[in-house]
This record gives sequence, C-alpha cells and structure tokens, in this order.
Amino acid sequence: MRTLQPPGWPRPKGYANGIAAKGELVFVAGQVGWTPDGVFADGFATQFRQTLVNTLAVLAEAGAGPDHVVRMTWYVTDKQAYLAGLKDVGAAWRDLMGTAYPAMAVVQVTALMEDAALVEIETTAVV
Repeated sequence: MRTLQPPGWPRPKGYANGIAAKGELVFVAGQVGWTPDGVFADGFATQFRQTLVNTLAVLAEAGAGPDHVVRMTWYVTDKQAYLAGLKDVGAAWRDLMGTAYPAMAVVQVTALMEDAALVEIETTAVV
C-alpha cells in the first residue's frame, strides 16, 4: 500500500489524499474545491472544476488518470446550485475527464467538514 501525496501539498491530518493498493486499486479521499494553499474557489462550478483538478493530481501520484476512474461519489451541499451549474460542470468534466464516465452517485448533504466547501468527491480507480 502506498499513500499518495502530491508534491507541494500540505500533509493532511487524520486521512490520506489517496491510497494505491497492490498497484491495481487507487482510493482517493474526498477532495474539495480548494487550491493546494487551502483557498476555495467561488461558486459551485468553479469549486467542482478545482475538485476534479485535485482528484486528478492525487490519481497522477499512482500513475492513473481519468480513464482509470471506475467510481465516484459526489457530495453536494446545494442540489439547486448543482443543477443550475450543470452546463459549467459538464464543460469542466469534458475539459478534465474527457470521455471517462465512471459509475457515480450524487448525494445532497447538509454540510461538509470544510465550511466553505460546496462539493466533495470520493474516487476509486483501477490501474
């Protein structure tokens, strides 16, 4: 097992950004829409884009990319903001994930651990 820690990111407390198991499965902890400096983007769609950037950075640590993603769970704090931003969410997806379409679930939650977070995404990949 190998912990995935993108270069320059601060070490998380109490969790790993990702785990590669037996070189085949990669588990990415819930990523949110902040930069490596801990600054949140404004708005749902911009946080979503940054969340994907962060997810791909962790996946890259395992030699994985969008085509290796097999499962994602999205946690959103505002279903209406998610629905209103679908056009921009789709554009971000196409820009960063291309034609990779893993099994997914989107769940509305009342809050996330980071107060400014509007979306958090957990990812599993197979390399």
